[in-house]
Amino acid sequence: MDQLAAAVARHSDGMWCDSAVPRLTVVALDAPVPPADLLYVPMICFIAEGAKHSTAGERSWGTRRGEMFFNSLILPVTAVFEQLPYRAAVMRLDGGVLADLLLELEGADRRPLAPASQDGQISAPMTPEIVDAVTRWVRLLDTPDDIGALAPRIEAEILYRLLGSPLGPMLRRLTPADTAASRVRAAASWICTHFREPLTVEAIAAVAHMSPATLHRHFKAATGMSPLRFQKHLRLQEARRRLITGDTTAVLVAEEVGYASATQFNREYRRHYGLPPARDATRLRRHLTAAT
Repeated sequence: MDQLAAAVARHSDGMWCDSAVPRLTVVALDAPVPPADLLYVPMICFIAEGAKHSTAGERSWGTRRGEMFFNSLILPVTAVFEQLPYRAAVMRLDGGVLADLLLELEGADRRPLAPASQDGQISAPMTPEIVDAVTRWVRLLDTPDDIGALAPRIEAEILYRLLGSPLGPMLRRLTPADTAASRVRAAASWICTHFREPLTVEAIAAVAHMSPATLHRHFKAATGMSPLRFQKHLRLQEARRRLITGDTTAVLVAEEVGYASATQFNREYRRHYGLPPARDATRLRRHLTAAT
């Protein structure tokens, strides 16, 4: 585990760093930061050091050193880094790579498929074999000439070992085209693209080819929130990002992210983040300036 943490630290020049290895992001954090708004994609996070607590709607979970965390769909979360330093390697999942591996293994793996969690997230301890493979994957950044030839092979090895882990049943269900889980993923992705627009549960349900009641049940089980609350979280995250990074006002940002009423935006922003938009943005900019 220490070797994995050291490899991540060597190749991180900021909090989150996409790397030269396809689908690998390295995360290193040494100083405290405010709770962070993150937009998770389908990914697996391998934590080599530290601990993090994440919240999405009514769901929350903690992960720490030696654990791996699987998220199966696009999801807006708030993350609190509870133990520092924090080091993690993140694998962004590619459905094509996973499908090719499952086709290659078809007929070779006769183990019965255990029931998958109805949630969109699951965590489990890393085995020594998984730690070894992920460490070798990150260490490819030490020898860039090896990335093209070895990265796909090590990625496939990691996925192979994950299929035999507690993450396996849910991972296998990431590829089928017509399951409740895949329909929820499609709905979440569509909301992410259209979150600035006025949306109805009926329109989202039509995208998912589900009834509104069925969509609500499956969507809340996977994300911890209703589809419209999911949309609101996306709007507020984007509004906060624009307020922090741009020379703009809360009124303009409210309109840009889809709010018809600046008053409603201010009320929902304060309820979610604890401060009015302008004061929250000022506080976060000061923190970022102090950190640099």
